[in-house]
Formats: sequence, C-alpha cells, structure tokens
Amino acid sequence: MIPELGHVALIISFLMAITLLCVPFVGIIAEKPELVRLAKPLAWGHTFFVGISFLVLSYAFLSCDFSVAYVADNANTALPWGYRLCALWASHEGSLLLWVFILSAWTFWVSVRSGSLPQVGHAQILAVLGGISAGLLFLLLKTSNPFLRLLPIIPPEGADLNPLLQDPGLAIHPPILYLGYVGFSVPFAMALGLLIRGKLEVVYIHWVRPFTLCAWAFLTIGIAVGSWWAYYELGWGGWWFWDPVENASFMPWLLGTALIHSLIVTEKREVLVGWALLLSIACFALSLIGTFLVRSGVLTSVHAFATDPERGGYILVFLVLVIGISLFLYAFRAIDLIKGPSYYWFSREALILGNNVILIVATTTVLLGTLYPLVIDALYGEKLSVGAPYFNAVFIPIIVPLFVLMALGPYASWTQDSPGNILAKLRWIGLLSLGIGLVLPWVIADRGFAGLMLGLGLSAWVGLSTLSMAFSTLKKIFQTQNSKISFSRSYWGMIIAHFGVSLTIAGIALTTALDSERDVKMKLGETLPVGGYEFTLQKFEEVKGGNYRGTQATFVAKRNQKLIATLYPEKRLYLQRQMALSETAISPGFFKDLYVALGEEISADTWSVRIYVKPFVRWIWMGALLMALGGLLAARDRKYKDQKMGNSRIELENMANL
Repeated sequence: MIPELGHVALIISFLMAITLLCVPFVGIIAEKPELVRLAKPLAWGHTFFVGISFLVLSYAFLSCDFSVAYVADNANTALPWGYRLCALWASHEGSLLLWVFILSAWTFWVSVRSGSLPQVGHAQILAVLGGISAGLLFLLLKTSNPFLRLLPIIPPEGADLNPLLQDPGLAIHPPILYLGYVGFSVPFAMALGLLIRGKLEVVYIHWVRPFTLCAWAFLTIGIAVGSWWAYYELGWGGWWFWDPVENASFMPWLLGTALIHSLIVTEKREVLVGWALLLSIACFALSLIGTFLVRSGVLTSVHAFATDPERGGYILVFLVLVIGISLFLYAFRAIDLIKGPSYYWFSREALILGNNVILIVATTTVLLGTLYPLVIDALYGEKLSVGAPYFNAVFIPIIVPLFVLMALGPYASWTQDSPGNILAKLRWIGLLSLGIGLVLPWVIADRGFAGLMLGLGLSAWVGLSTLSMAFSTLKKIFQTQNSKISFSRSYWGMIIAHFGVSLTIAGIALTTALDSERDVKMKLGETLPVGGYEFTLQKFEEVKGGNYRGTQATFVAKRNQKLIATLYPEKRLYLQRQMALSETAISPGFFKDLYVALGEEISADTWSVRIYVKPFVRWIWMGALLMALGGLLAARDRKYKDQKMGNSRIELENMANL
C-alpha cells in the first residue's frame, strides 16, 4: 500500500502544479486578487506532495521493497543502506523524481522569498515554475512511474546498483548538480514574467540575483564533484573527458557565468536587459537539453540514464514547447524592454558584454561539438566521434581572451573609462604575469611548454590582479575606518571567485603539462620508476565486501629511498551483476597525487598496472570550490537579506493595466 501512497501523491502534485499554472493567470485576467493570492499556498501544497512521493520511494529502497520494479532494478539486500538510499537517483525514474523534487524545493523557496515583489509578478513567477513541474510530472506519470509494481511475483532479490555508482561521489554529485540545473528555472520564470508583462522593473533583477548565484554555485560544485568522481573511480587518471553528458552540464554553467554578470550590469545601469533575459531563457533551455540527452537514449555514456526513445520523445516535445514559447515571447516583447542609458565602448559594461560574447561563442562551440555527431547519425546513419582534440583546438583559443578581460573588468569604471587608465593600473601586474609565464615553466620543468607558459601567465594575470584589488581595498578600509561598502559580501564573493578561476587555470596547465604515466605489466616484487618516484609491487591478497569479492595489491612509493606512501588498489567482482571494476588507490597531496590502478590479471603474480604522478591536480577542484564559495557569499549579501526593494509601481489594484 505504501508505494501506492507515493503514486497518489505524484498525481495530486501534478494536479496542483496544473492549478498553480492556471489559477494565477485566470486571476490576473479576471482581475480577481483572491485567485492571485492562491499562488503561494498552491506552491506549498505542490512541494508537500512531491516531498511525500520522494520520501515514499526512499522508504521503498531502505526497506528493500522488491515489489517495486524500480527498487528491484537498482537495489540489493547486500548493498549498504547508504548506497540503497542513493540508488533512488541512480537510474531514469528516480533521477527524474529527484529533478522534480528539487524543482519543487526551489518553487517553495521562491514562494517564501517574495520580499516586496508585486504580488501579481510573484504569482506569475510561481505559475511558470508550476507549469514546468506539470510537464515533468506528466512525463513521470506517463512513461517513467517509479512506483510500478512487480505483482503478483515478487523477486526474492534485487539486481543491485551499478558498481560504478557504488561510491560516495554518487551520494552528493547528482543532487548538487540538479540544484544548479534546476535552479536556473528561477531566472527563467522571472524572464518569462517580465516578457508577459512587457515592462522592465529592476526590482525583479535585484530579486533574482541571489537565486541565480546559488544555482550557479551549486552547478559549479556539482561539475567539480563529477570531475573528481571520474578521476578516482574510472581509473583513467583524467579529470575531464569532454563526454557529451559532461558537456551537458558545462554549457549551462558557461551561460550562467554570463548571466550573473549581465544581471549585475542590468541592476546597476539598466542596460544589457536583452542579454539578461535571453541568457535566463538559454540557461534553462540548456538544462532541459541536458535532460533530453541523458534520458533519451541518443547518447551512450556512463552518465546516461535511459535508452527508451518514447521517453526521449516526450522530453523533446516538452523541450520544444518551453523553448519555443519562451523565444516567441522574447521576439514579441523584448524590444519593449531593451531600454536604458547608453554607455561607451570602453567601460565596465562594455567589458562585461565582451566577456558575455566570448562565453556565448564558447558555449556554441561545445553545443555544436556535442550535437553534430547526433545530427549526422540521424540524417545519414553514420557514426562520428567528436572528442577532446576538437574541443581543445576550438574551445581553448576562444576562452583565452575571457581571462584577459576578466582582470580588466573590475578595474574599469561604470559608464566610461579609457584603456590608458586601466593599463596604468595594471602595467606592473601585466609585466610580472608575463615574466611568470615565460620563466616559471623552465624552473619547474627544465623546459618550456607553450601551453604551460600560456596557462601560468593567464593564471598569474587573473590572480595577481584580483589580489591587488583585495589588498587595495583592505588598505583603504584601514586608512578610512569605513567598511560599509568595501566589506560587502558581493565584492568579496567576486574576489574569491576570480581567485578560484586563477587557481583552476594553474591546476589545468600544470597537470596537463607535467603529469607522468606508465601503463605496464608488473610482477610481484618489481619496482617501476615514474615521475621521480619508485613504485614497488609488494603483495596481493583477497578481499571481501558485502556484495563483492576481489584482489587487493600493495604498492610502496619511495623517493630517494624515503617512504612516501603505501597504496592499496583493488580489482573487484560484484557478485550480483558479475561486473569487474577497478578501485584506484590515491595518495593525495597539495602539490602532487600518486595514483595507482589495477588492470587485468595476466598470471598468478603478474598484473597490468597503471601508475600516474599528477602534479597540482587538486588545484583544479580547489579553484572550483572557491568559485562556488564566492557565488554563495555574494548571494548572501546583506542587500538581499530581506529582499526589501522599495515600493512597487504595480499593485493588485492596477491589474486592469497589465
């Protein structure tokens, strides 16, 4: 009976989402304020029933209720309870329910963070979010019901969770990633509300910024955790593969970066309004495209959930409707909103616009590289692979100017500035960055790498300019004893995020240029030199887990006869699925990782082994976490705390003028 309770809760939440979509608009058209005021309680009810459904499915996994088909396909009694709970979002049905659950949570947050927004505008935003939920819930109920029963024959045991996903990374990666994906629905709903009204009010831009910053920060963390998971779980030693599903999360991140900067300009100067609205639509559209790619069966990836074309067809129809309606409204209404004061070609607004253009072009190249093989396959039936060589050759030259402008933007004045003024402020930083880029690679690698020179030079340029701003601000604070503006969380969030970018650039450049790798056969007792270390294979022993059996090797890493680390890589066989999987052993360090993965057994005392020395690889993820921390800090700025934004010019009594 309990699974049926979850199913009924899904149906009720679907009906409430449709009601949330329709009732506020009916109230606006009919000029009935009491209907408009229903938006908030409808949002709360919708969130409540989605939460009930989510809790019921969680209970089914924890209790190993194999009468539920989805549980039987993804859980097992030998699976630790933590992984049983995480198995809820390990496949299509549960991950889509997680998507809807997180969307309902964002809807609830929007409903309680109305501040002094006009009640009509706030209701419109909630209605749009309800419409998105209704479309996804229809997909769940029609093609992806996670509560389907296996009756009357209930299997005695489940199929177990995919071994690749039996990892702590699974517990945190999808929920955090979805918080970012789904969070972009809030600026999307805001943009549609403004387009429907045909009137720009900066109050909405101010209101939506913390939501956008939080969504971007969560997406940043989600991407970083996914990269970290692939690094240590898949045994290939890399941190980014340009996998289509990786690209599906990277593209909205790129546009989200452009959006949060556009919102700053729009709020400050009431310019770039068209950019901000279009980027709000595009960010969420790319989130939906990612949902389609992962769940339609058009991609083969360890990240992909579904291979059912019917599900993909429904998602595609929903995607076309959402994007089509949004772009139609934009084409019809945007011209009425794109107004505001002018600005000069060299100003902070212009530099942010330049960064926006670069980010949009970069996103387009990733989108083309991701979708082009699918188009060729659909049209001609030919399999075409677009991999890292394409993306590295096309994406990197486009993105490099972004980092150049990133250092210039914060130093430029609003409205008007001059290149000479900026260069005067940054000339010593530019010369020092150039020197670091040219000299440091020879110091740490005994030879020059063009990519390493470029990467370290750009990292120094961004990092030093950011630190210079921070020190100048602190100096002014101590001199004037006035921290009212200088200690704003938005400002320091920008400082932290930009420095995180610098750290990530350095990590990417150093890891790519300096890592060492050996992929060899090793016998028991053999020693292999890699990257200045000696790795000795000391012994093998059998290991047992709750749902697997395997072999564990012991490696000792030494440098100059000094013991540095002992590593224990494993080769496991998961019994229920009869699937073999390598568990890497990593000795992490701030400056260097030692990394060992077992391959296949060749004889009783000989195995294939992959050994890496990965310098500065953790700087990539530390930089990403700093970016996210900066975004979250900016979202917590005091000016957003109570969302007190003054009196609105539109009230319920003036609905007839809408």
